[in-house]
Amino acid sequence: METIKAAALAEIEEKKDICIGVSDAIWDHPELSLKEFYATELYCKVLREQGFAVTENLGGIQTAFSGSFGSGKPVIGILAEYDALSGLSQKENATEKEPLPGDGVGHGCGHNLLGGGSLAAALAVKKYLELSGKPGTVVFFGCPGEEGGAGKAFLAREGMWKSLDAALTWHPNTANEVSTGTCNSCIQVLYNFKGIAAHAAGNPHMGRSALDAVELMNIGVQFLREHSTSDCRIHYAITNAGGVSPNVVQSEASVLYMTRANKVSDTVALQKRVDDIARGAAIMTGTTYDRVFIDGTAETLPNYTLEKTMYDNFQAIGVPQYTPEEMEFAAQVQKSYPAPTQLPGYAAKHSVEDARLVRGKTENLTRPLNDFLLPYYSGEDFGAGSTDVGDVSWLTPTVQAHVACWPAGAPGHSWQVVTFGKSSIAHKGLLCAGKVIAATAIDLFEDPELLEKVREEFLERSAEGYTCPIEPDAVPIAL
Repeated sequence: METIKAAALAEIEEKKDICIGVSDAIWDHPELSLKEFYATELYCKVLREQGFAVTENLGGIQTAFSGSFGSGKPVIGILAEYDALSGLSQKENATEKEPLPGDGVGHGCGHNLLGGGSLAAALAVKKYLELSGKPGTVVFFGCPGEEGGAGKAFLAREGMWKSLDAALTWHPNTANEVSTGTCNSCIQVLYNFKGIAAHAAGNPHMGRSALDAVELMNIGVQFLREHSTSDCRIHYAITNAGGVSPNVVQSEASVLYMTRANKVSDTVALQKRVDDIARGAAIMTGTTYDRVFIDGTAETLPNYTLEKTMYDNFQAIGVPQYTPEEMEFAAQVQKSYPAPTQLPGYAAKHSVEDARLVRGKTENLTRPLNDFLLPYYSGEDFGAGSTDVGDVSWLTPTVQAHVACWPAGAPGHSWQVVTFGKSSIAHKGLLCAGKVIAATAIDLFEDPELLEKVREEFLERSAEGYTCPIEPDAVPIAL
């Protein structure tokens, strides 16, 4: 078995140019959520060339797709993302902020790498299935709109993930570890208020201000904060203030709300209260409004059995190692943001001994790249952010690795992340992630008892049932 596993992982080195080439091409053509047409076409082309059966328009989403190889069970899904962010255009391999000409879009979360690493894993698992001759299916899922659109959650509403025995993924990061714990769920809703325009001095009594409605809604939500639980978060952005002329009563205005709580059921309940405030604001101002559901995600369910399996493989494979030139490049970029003050990873937050170990490895937070595997930790950890990986984890056992692809302490969604997107450092992280995911998948194919333990833990954790945050009549919307 070890010989077959090694040969399968060697496939990643054999085809690294393909995986890195896809990642770099997507970095060169950044696309916003649910608009990833270039990335979708490229992935589908490469998957077909590599012998995968491709299905496009998954769940009716134009930029969602899958590529499968093999037959029968178990069925292991490997998740990929490829959307970028607005306002983050940046020159590659630069040590200071240098936006590129164009539309300002850039890969500030490393999703070009995420997809490339997942592709590497899928190619390795395909090789394993060919060499072993065993039954089983690997499915590469192209998941659009993680940054806004929640592609995985819309697919969860359709029951897409229930057919899998497990789902594996990763995310570029500043350190190397296996993700654990949970996060916030969230819901996004856009409120478009409509009023009546009028001369603000000559006949203001004839006007009905949509902007007043937005402002009153925002005030109402401020008062709601006192009466929500401590894990709740409510954010908003006024996307249309109705114009720039103060002497005109604004006849239209829009505000986008994001409501969060740890449990998705709590977010759904909190969202209803926000809806009530919007209704009240419209009544107070004599306006009307359209409510547009944008997206929603559930909190993640951990699976400690899967996490330990992935960690053992990460430990066996090892982490990326860097040249002096790569260390120096990271050190130069690191000067562009405040020095790290917090130890990386989950383990250091929960163990004094692990904190001491990590502090030593980071050279008291001065090492520019975290070139080591963080200590193993599976447990009740909470992150305030949100991800649609959570929706997958409610329907099938799910695990996620973090692999260092940019400097220690680098802020997420930043030009510093973008500039590393085509670097040799990021490429090493991509290939490492592919090997860790593939090795974990191979263990699940090889060991039915392990897969059964994974399933038993999943059934226990998900016993309360999945509350889908996506409303029944909602459709994916590209903002």
